[in-house]
Amino acid sequence: MAKTKTAYFCNNCGFESTKWLGKCTSCGEWNTFTEEIISTSKKTKNTTSGTTSTRAKPLSISQIESSDELRFSSGISELNRVLGGGIVPGAVVLIGGEPGIGKSTLALQLALKLKNSTTLYVSGEESRKQIKLRAQRVDDENDNCLILCETSVENILIQMQNATPDIVVIDSIQTLHTERVESSPGSITQIRESTNLLLRYAKESNVPVFLIGHINKEGSIAGPKILEHIVDTVLQFEGDRNHLYRILRATKNRFGSTSELGIFEMRSDGLREVSNPSELLLANRAETLSGVSISASIEGVRPFMIEVQALVSSAAYGTPQRSSTGFDLRRLNMLLAVLEKRAGFRLGAKDVFLNIAGGIRVDDPATDLSIICSVLSSDQDIEISSEVCFAGEVGLSGEIRPVSRVEQRIREAEKLGFTQIYISKYNKKGLSTTKAKIKISFVAKVEEVFQELFG
Repeated sequence: MAKTKTAYFCNNCGFESTKWLGKCTSCGEWNTFTEEIISTSKKTKNTTSGTTSTRAKPLSISQIESSDELRFSSGISELNRVLGGGIVPGAVVLIGGEPGIGKSTLALQLALKLKNSTTLYVSGEESRKQIKLRAQRVDDENDNCLILCETSVENILIQMQNATPDIVVIDSIQTLHTERVESSPGSITQIRESTNLLLRYAKESNVPVFLIGHINKEGSIAGPKILEHIVDTVLQFEGDRNHLYRILRATKNRFGSTSELGIFEMRSDGLREVSNPSELLLANRAETLSGVSISASIEGVRPFMIEVQALVSSAAYGTPQRSSTGFDLRRLNMLLAVLEKRAGFRLGAKDVFLNIAGGIRVDDPATDLSIICSVLSSDQDIEISSEVCFAGEVGLSGEIRPVSRVEQRIREAEKLGFTQIYISKYNKKGLSTTKAKIKISFVAKVEEVFQELFG
């Protein structure tokens, strides 16, 4: 019988120590060490990793053949967009998100959409009947989709070799365990070793593997940080469970851009792709209320229009409040300071509440101009025309700075029926306005925008 011993692992970086440490010597984080039971048998030499004849040899960069990565469609266009054009054979993709956000639904729809490929859906959390009920709810049948309810990695690998699937989905990586270590499922050691075994299978068999990952209370994927390093792609599934929209964005992608995002709508029959988010985000907007403006934003290469809502009122309890939903609160405070210092608006004694409609979160600096216009519209109680939109970054001196890909923003606004768009005058260079049917107003300072809007 093999002897067992305990070791301490850092939750943040996976660093191993023989004793508990208050501060990790590898990543510098405090109180991250947890005790795990490990077996001395795992220190033995691994004979299956390769022989001397199959070991890699160094090659010069000119000897390496270069070719485009072969991809195949997942059947979900929004997922293809985030992955960079499709699924790369042999890639390991990690999908993380809050409980109930729709990770398992997205994974099951992916497995059911690939009707011409054999998919293996491995679940360690649900029974076959539960998966069957969810498959009936999304109303998508596929005889090539195989369901396996198992948590042992060794048994899963055996079934993979027997079934020879074209794609594997694991739900979730925190429920798996391997016999190579004796700690409980979900521990740092188990997650690391299980992922390494699945990663080796994906690279040797050239079969893509999708892993569903839980997140901790800090919002990061549970387990060692090395989990995000060894996989090829890390996707975050975001959204408020009180709203219909879900956003899938890449935080790491070895085969594509990390600036793309996919938008889904959660319905009773599963996730529905949102091909034109602008029309949905603007469908129910109020046209006659103050404090509402439209911003021409871009996420990745996709332009879309978002509704910015602001409410400014007198501070009822003495200390003014600042609240922001879907936008960085620190940047909102900076914009309010610009209005105070550069434009002369006294907002220091007033409550300011900001909301990005639809439950989405934006990081585009071009939203600045729309935000300050919404704030002043609510403060002055003067409505902004529903046919006007904005795209401009606001600097600390009150200047309107240029934004990237302004042509795409203008075309999107024109397509949706807007008659006027405010952009920075520094975007005028190289911009062709002869074919544009929308009126383009070039501004250099925030005062110019306020003068035109509010007189």
